[in-house]
Amino acid sequence: MAAWEHLVGGSEWHSTDVRGVVDDSWQRCLVSHVDPGADRAPPPLDEDHLVQWQATNTRLINVSLPLMQQTRELLSQTGTVMLLADPDGMILQHEGDMRILEPAREVGLVPGCNWTEHTCGTNAIGTALALRQPVQIHGAEHFCAGIKRWTCAATVIRDPLDGHVLGVIDVSGLADTYSRYSLALTVSLAGRIESRLAKDAMERRLRLLDRCAARFGSHGTDAVLIVDERGRLVKANPQVVPALRRLGFDVPLDAGYVLPGIDAGMGGAASSAAPPWLRYAQIETLSEGNVVLGFMIVIPGAPRMRGAVTTPCGRDRQRSAADAFERVVGDSRTLRAAVDRARQLAASKVPVLLLGETGVGKELFAQGIHQASERAEGPFVALNCGGLSRDLLASELFGYAEGAFTGARKSGAAGKIEAADGGTLFLDEIGEMPLDIQPHLLRVLEENEIYRLGENTPRKVNFRLVAATHRDLKDAIAKGAFRMDLFYRIAVTTVSIPSLRERTEDLPALIAHWIAHLSECYGLPARKFDDDAYARLLSYAWPGNVRELRNAIEGSLLLAEGDLITADKLPVEIGAAAAFAVRAAQPLTSQPGPAAAASLKMAEAETIRRVLAQHAGNLTQAANQLGIAKSTLYEKIRRYNLLEAVSDVRRRGAE
Repeated sequence: MAAWEHLVGGSEWHSTDVRGVVDDSWQRCLVSHVDPGADRAPPPLDEDHLVQWQATNTRLINVSLPLMQQTRELLSQTGTVMLLADPDGMILQHEGDMRILEPAREVGLVPGCNWTEHTCGTNAIGTALALRQPVQIHGAEHFCAGIKRWTCAATVIRDPLDGHVLGVIDVSGLADTYSRYSLALTVSLAGRIESRLAKDAMERRLRLLDRCAARFGSHGTDAVLIVDERGRLVKANPQVVPALRRLGFDVPLDAGYVLPGIDAGMGGAASSAAPPWLRYAQIETLSEGNVVLGFMIVIPGAPRMRGAVTTPCGRDRQRSAADAFERVVGDSRTLRAAVDRARQLAASKVPVLLLGETGVGKELFAQGIHQASERAEGPFVALNCGGLSRDLLASELFGYAEGAFTGARKSGAAGKIEAADGGTLFLDEIGEMPLDIQPHLLRVLEENEIYRLGENTPRKVNFRLVAATHRDLKDAIAKGAFRMDLFYRIAVTTVSIPSLRERTEDLPALIAHWIAHLSECYGLPARKFDDDAYARLLSYAWPGNVRELRNAIEGSLLLAEGDLITADKLPVEIGAAAAFAVRAAQPLTSQPGPAAAASLKMAEAETIRRVLAQHAGNLTQAANQLGIAKSTLYEKIRRYNLLEAVSDVRRRGAE
């Protein structure tokens, strides 16, 4: 106390009884012009601003609060209070002995008050933040006179992934409650909080990887990165390093590395100031309800990337348009008609509405339209209108200004519409868009300008809209669930994508494609379905369309124990549907008859005949497309008396 009195009185007298950590903190307080006569922290935030501040630290609070509550009885017995503060020294939550809440309130040891060294002088919360290490401050060691009757111990809480400080845990009480074990308690509790944060982060990353694993290997020469909600790298495919080097970046792609130019707080949207590789990337937000897990970033492969940074010649542009729909697998008449229509509409600038059931590949068509259009050099930004709450959808779509709502980012954020400027915006499941948001989207489409939430100044935008829905929008209009004026604005042109049951002749090609593609993705040897499993795949109705087919093949491929995939590895519903079809075809009073089996054989024979004709009788190519062994194909040709058909197609091919 004598040393402090000399210090604040301007004397250079020092005492060896003052700990170095305290003396250093006092010197920082003098430099910061902290008032040594202060008797409390600055006034707390009002309730609305406190709630807003707490919202920005939701994960820290959700993990810490249950652990703090477990110490309630201990704190009550010792006459102390436990405090959780953020990295800026703002107290977020408190727990402990209710008897000292009034004295704590008098000095500002309550949520909403700031306890950095700059505001309250030497204290455990502020000094722990300054030193980034555990510290205990007792009695006269505090810098401000009105706080010297308190004792406190605190330590920082670090992010388990990158080590940056997330907050502080503190135990405070009146000076007579001093205990040397208080510091040990805070260190122990901080360790438990960090462990739970690590577990939570790992679970979030696993869910993030699970959400995008199916598409991670489906982008050919494109570079694909998965980043978490803060822009930290989670996974990258081998194409990422050469892609970034082509664009002038040579970065260490270690787990947890934050890629330059990524601002995850903006919802993954790239601003005009972002580096070229991010401006031309396709960015998809991966969410669970209102929780953003992270982002999938697709950087176009070398041919398309050259188009993104230079002006392609006419021939290159034509080739790009021709290749845009190559990922659409199938040669059925209905599918090819849809592809031809989409390719024809790609050259225009008007909005396109894609119609089709869930799982038919609407986003694949949207990407094809984008890549075949004059906007192929710009970004492709996708947003699913059906997977978000009303408020989150509005902020994702239009962006928001600083302070627009509780938890809003301080600098505001651009929305998906701004991110798509110069490119294509794909709004999937637009029929699920809340009715009160629809007029705002209509105005953007009509005026080519957008207002961020909470802003009064418009921002000019230039994008092409491709929307998609599985709903009957005209029926929704009749029921008052969708605006007629918006419908006619987004449905200037439409493309109907057929369901898989409407193009069953494409099943062999799709099965072969997914087996080959998924085997390559997982590094597995080539595998084939046995006759029973293959017949079940051909006869199933596929209500989930291509997505369900892909998932069924992926699951059975991973469960297979040898080169042949058996029927028991298929999803249960596929086997059950096949069995039901056989029973339904049989008379109720008879034993299982040949009717259903004959129907399946006829369908299989017709499929084989069609594939043989497609490949001019080449058995190797036909077997590969059908996903069966060549010997199995030859046996089926013999069984179904197709040898003459093989000779005919070979003869026609020779002619």
